[in-house]
Amino acid sequence: MADYNQYDNDGGGGGFIMGLLAGVALGAGLGMLLAPKTGTELRGQVAEQARTFGTKASEQYRRAGETASAWAERGREAVNQAREAAQRGAEEARNYTGATTGGSYSTGANYNTGTTGGDFNRS
Repeated sequence: MADYNQYDNDGGGGGFIMGLLAGVALGAGLGMLLAPKTGTELRGQVAEQARTFGTKASEQYRRAGETASAWAERGREAVNQAREAAQRGAEEARNYTGATTGGSYSTGANYNTGTTGGDFNRS
């Protein structure tokens, strides 16, 4: 089963940012329509919301950068491990083939044809 954390934005950072932008825009629009405030108060409130949004967006950007860096490091480690395993496998293969092809096998073996050890009839 996949390990999924609903609060972890590793793969869905773009969707989160788009949702955040849409929510801020909708909230600001509704706030302007429904708030019985003067123009000066409303502009101040909108400016404060924009600063809050900017702070949250920069924090999300920083976290996304850290997450991407962590994934990149994990990827480098995996590549290095795979490279080392391939090198070990190649070395073992060289050692194995060197032992079987370079070994001392006698093609002219001295076989007893039955004079002392067995009853072989050769005709």
